[in-house]
Amino acid sequence: MDSKNQSKSKLNKTEKKFLRKQTKARHTLLRHEGIDTVSHATQCLVVANGGLGNGVSRSQVLPVLEQCGLVDALLMPPNKPYSFVRYKTTEESKKAYHTLNGKEIVDDLGQKIILYLNFVEKVQWKEMGLQVLPPGLMVVEDIISSEDEKMFLESINWTESTDNQNVQKSLRHRRVKHFGYEFHYETNSVDKSKPLPGGLPEICNGILEKWLKEGYIKHKPDQLTINQYEPGHGIPAHIDTHSAFEDEIISLSLGAEIVMDFKHPDGVTVPVMLPRRSLLVMTGESRYLWTHGITPRKFDTVPASESHKSGVIVSDVGDLTLNKRGARTSFTFRKVRQASCHCSYPLVCDSQTKEIAPSFPESDKDASQLEQEYVHQVYEEIARHFSSTRHTPWPNIVAFLKALPSGSVVVDIGCGNGKYLGINNEVHMIGCDRSQNLVDICRERQFQAFVCDALAVPIRSGSCDACISIAVIHHFATAERRMAALQELVRLLRPGGKALVYVWAMEQEYNKQKSKYLKGTRNNRGKEEEISSDASVHGLPVEQGPGVGNGDSACPAPSAPSVSDFQERGCNSRKATNSKLPIHTNRTSFHSQDLLVPWHFKGSPSKNKPAEPLGTVGSPDPSPVFHRYYHVFCQGELEAACQTLSNVSILQSYHDQGNWCVVLQKL
Repeated sequence: MDSKNQSKSKLNKTEKKFLRKQTKARHTLLRHEGIDTVSHATQCLVVANGGLGNGVSRSQVLPVLEQCGLVDALLMPPNKPYSFVRYKTTEESKKAYHTLNGKEIVDDLGQKIILYLNFVEKVQWKEMGLQVLPPGLMVVEDIISSEDEKMFLESINWTESTDNQNVQKSLRHRRVKHFGYEFHYETNSVDKSKPLPGGLPEICNGILEKWLKEGYIKHKPDQLTINQYEPGHGIPAHIDTHSAFEDEIISLSLGAEIVMDFKHPDGVTVPVMLPRRSLLVMTGESRYLWTHGITPRKFDTVPASESHKSGVIVSDVGDLTLNKRGARTSFTFRKVRQASCHCSYPLVCDSQTKEIAPSFPESDKDASQLEQEYVHQVYEEIARHFSSTRHTPWPNIVAFLKALPSGSVVVDIGCGNGKYLGINNEVHMIGCDRSQNLVDICRERQFQAFVCDALAVPIRSGSCDACISIAVIHHFATAERRMAALQELVRLLRPGGKALVYVWAMEQEYNKQKSKYLKGTRNNRGKEEEISSDASVHGLPVEQGPGVGNGDSACPAPSAPSVSDFQERGCNSRKATNSKLPIHTNRTSFHSQDLLVPWHFKGSPSKNKPAEPLGTVGSPDPSPVFHRYYHVFCQGELEAACQTLSNVSILQSYHDQGNWCVVLQKL
């Protein structure tokens, strides 16, 4: 045994655990940021578990680090479980390495955390890009006095009977009251035919008249929603329905400050501080195009400098800390719109998409035409950009492929850029896709792939040991065509052969866990869809949306209703109330099973199919937008479809990061 192994054998149990934790911290840093640690001493250290994402504030970790020497810089990236420290001398950093490794501290929630330190060559961090407010957004500080704030808060009678029409009964996580009209959270709108009695509270009239006179608003609101948020509560990212309200939406923050996130469809996220007693005014692009929401958490990442009150949270990692949330009450005022909306954002406007969006298909011919225009042509245009976002294989699909016996013949129907074709070198794998451009990419990567339609795969029946169909079948526009795609999949399998099928789920929040699609925060434009795995429908590439990741473990298939049940009643909202397909807002929950999902293109689209411009002057680098048709599956729907197949057994059925998934076996 060499000296290195002898020294390891002499370590006690605690020391071995410490080394494992330290090694894990090194691997995490390399995996997340591409930053490698070094074995020799430097002035710089990475402090695992000592980051904002771990609930550790600057005021907690800095004094601990300063015990070992003069700290030249402490960088705390937002939402990361580690920080970086640079000492004046290498001797001081060596002292910190030996003194603080394994040191226990207490975070802001009172939980014990153990620090693990490793040397790095240098301390640096790439700052986030956009540092200005979204166009049309304004934050007015100290809009009312502390005396008026107290008066407004005391005017709310939360003890009223729930029989009162102004009291919202359906929200579990916060107290809500409505005036003028009830705000419907499932549609982000109101029923204009059902005004509430009494109008707005009398206490609001004076302040609204003042804001009108001072020019902060142009319309006197006639709808008010009062929300009371406890620390840890939030609201999903959303856009208030265009046709429901006029341009201005204003919100008065009382009781505590909060950070609200604004997201552009291109993926840019701007965190904005709303101080106590401030007024948020959303007009134009910020009202119509950007989503706004509050992430549920008990601490916000904010600048440590006291001089910074409102506006964009500049990501100066040398000046960020955690701010504990307090109880906040918001007064959100809106003016109900009585006519259609004619804003400058037709692609996200419900009034205008009724005219430009395609209709829900009523026949097989209509469905085929819809798929041709809103699936096949789109992916042919975006193939290169699409492929650039498809690089990381997803664990459950990899596990399925690697578990196949050596020598198995496997086909990937809708293989996209071929991400899964090289996973298992012990099997014979071939891909097919409807997109010629994606098949060309597969061939450039030395994979075997050919062009075909998933409804008619030119492979002999019963010749495959396994098939995968990852995020493909949800692109077919009728239940009959989706069933035909499943039947074609089974036709290819030999008796005993297995198939893995993934489709997008209507339920993006499952077992109290949000999917990566809803949680995702992208700061790189054009990447908001980069959540799901590759695939293509009918051979067309699947886009990014609900993801395939380390989701729930597989569980036995529940007793599923019949396919006809879903055709008759759907889940929550099977289709839009009118015949036009709604356009989905990225990174939000689905409100219809049949919809168009935007792809924000980066690059030069084909001359044959010009893209539609997304925004207007003022948008950060407006990019063309393509729309793809999707049918998102609700719970039990995929199983119900599979159970109608002859000679097939469902081995597994599970929900995986916003997807419904099944493993089939041909009997």
